[in-house]
Amino acid sequence: MTKLKNIKVVVSDLDGTLLNPQHRISDYTKSIFQELHNQNYLIIVATGRHHLDAMAIIDTLDVPVYLVSSNGARIHSPERKELFSFNLDSDVVKAALNVEIDPEITVVLFKENVWQTNRVNERLNAFQAELKYRPELVDYKSLEDFGAIKIFFSCDNHEKLVKLKDAVLANSSEHLHHAFSLPTCLEFMDKAVDKAVAIERVLEKEGFTLAETVSFGDGFNDVQMLSATGKGLIMGNAPVLLKETLPDLEVIKTNAEDGVARYIASKILNKELVEG
Repeated sequence: MTKLKNIKVVVSDLDGTLLNPQHRISDYTKSIFQELHNQNYLIIVATGRHHLDAMAIIDTLDVPVYLVSSNGARIHSPERKELFSFNLDSDVVKAALNVEIDPEITVVLFKENVWQTNRVNERLNAFQAELKYRPELVDYKSLEDFGAIKIFFSCDNHEKLVKLKDAVLANSSEHLHHAFSLPTCLEFMDKAVDKAVAIERVLEKEGFTLAETVSFGDGFNDVQMLSATGKGLIMGNAPVLLKETLPDLEVIKTNAEDGVARYIASKILNKELVEG
C-alpha cells in the first residue's frame, strides 16, 4: 500500500465529494486546498460536469487547479488552456438516442457552450450556483447536429435509467461506455474517455505517477480513478453498491462533513483535527 508521505498529487471529484450538499466548496475545504498549494501539491479536479460549469466552481478555491471535465473528455490547465478534447460524432449520438426513452427522463447533450435538453429540469439547474453553462431547449426529433461531448440522462426513477442504459448499449456498445454518476444520473462517453486516462495525461505532463496520487470520489464514474491511484478514498455518502464494488478502499466522512478536506488535513498535512 502506498504510504501517504509519498503522495504528491491530490485528485477530487466535485459533486458529492468536494462540494457540500448545497453544491458549494466550504470555507474550511478552501483553506485546506490553499495549504495544499502552499506545500507544492499538484491539485486536479476530475468531474463529470462541463468545463464552463466546473471552472466557475473551482475558481472559488483561489489556487491553481488542473481540470478534468465531462468524465475525461476535456482537460484544461490551471491557466484555462485546453490541453485535450474529445467529442462524440453526431451519428454515434443519434444512434444512441434512437431508442424508446421514457417521457419522465430528461435528455441532455453536452455541447461546447450550451447544454441541449428536451425539458426544463430545475434540479439540474440547481447544481449551478451561477449559470455559466446555459441550457437550450430543443426538440430532438428535428435536431440536425447531434455532435456532443457526452450524453446525459436524468430521472428520479433509477430503474427507468437502467432500462434505458440497456437499450442504448444494445445499439451503441461498440462506441460508448456508461456510468451512473448518481443513481438519478446516467452518462454515456466514448470508450476512450475516462477520468483515470485523463488524469494520467496530466501526471505525465507534470512528471508524477499514479502511485504518488490520492483520489476522492462518490460515483460510478469514479471507479477507474479510485482503482488506479495510489490511494483511493470513497465518500461516506457514496452509494452502498459503489462501496461493495470497491471493498478494499477506505470509506471516509461524507461531503456534508467536509470529508475530503478533513482527510487531507489529518493524513496528508498532518494537522490536528478539531471536531465540530
